[in-house]
Amino acid sequence: MTQAQPQRTGALLVLAAAVLWGTTGTAATFAPDVSPIAIGATAMGFGGLLQAAIAVRSIRRSGYRLLHGWRIITLGALAVTIYPLAFYSSMHLAGVAVGTVVSIGSAPIFAAIIERIADRHRLTRRWVVGAALGILGAALLCVAESAGADASGASGSELGVGLGLVAGLTYALYSWAAHRVIATGVPARAAMGAIFGAAGLALMPVVLATGGTLLNSWGNASVGIYMAFVPMFAGYVLFGRGLARARASTAVVLTLVEPVVAALLAVIIVGEQLPPLAWAGVALIVSSLIALTVRWPADAPPQLPAFGADPAITGRE
Repeated sequence: MTQAQPQRTGALLVLAAAVLWGTTGTAATFAPDVSPIAIGATAMGFGGLLQAAIAVRSIRRSGYRLLHGWRIITLGALAVTIYPLAFYSSMHLAGVAVGTVVSIGSAPIFAAIIERIADRHRLTRRWVVGAALGILGAALLCVAESAGADASGASGSELGVGLGLVAGLTYALYSWAAHRVIATGVPARAAMGAIFGAAGLALMPVVLATGGTLLNSWGNASVGIYMAFVPMFAGYVLFGRGLARARASTAVVLTLVEPVVAALLAVIIVGEQLPPLAWAGVALIVSSLIALTVRWPADAPPQLPAFGADPAITGRE
């Protein structure tokens, strides 16, 4: 297997996770009387506990390394705990499209800053081009949706945008923390199980305080079950395996496909209409994904790891 193959596998795993995450906004519309904090805490809380449950053996085998890296694991768990509360509140206050785009669109910038400060990573030409296309596309989606909201008499909230930036920062932070733990030789399953399991426990009081409405009907309960098992549990299992092969900064750029999926599902299922500007944004995000996943002929072999898995962890799950 060539070095590029596991890198592309990591990219595909991250993209698959992003597709699952893109379904959350549409799924939440089927439980309109449930608060965004309840949905976020329930989805990430139970999803995190499920991750820990399937990783118990791996966590035990990696106990020493996990204890040695407890500071990074604690930082990652804190970021995971904050992320869903900020993300779903941002969507509630600023609108699904704007909240999603601000949260996911800001994450690549935060990830690059974190990697530059903590790991001294240089930004590759591939990453710069891919991130620029993706962020521009996300911005066009945001502008198009904001214009539509203004035309319908709705207004975005500055607090919602601010919470979206908090979500973007915490998303980049826990992605970096998970990749950093995996880089020490901890299997991806153990690293994700430890970080997300700790966050799941921390979110349980929030679930108990706000999640009562999820039990009001089978419809609400089914949304909670779906969110916990599919986008949060299965999605983050895929994401963790992708992080074993990809840098956090590249992974978060690839997840810019999430607002594209969310927008397409809103058109197909919810019946929303996308203006031409939004479709232009979708096209730019797709171009970003191509730039990050297709090898450039001019790239020299030493520059191929723009997806940058460390040789010691390439292929590790």
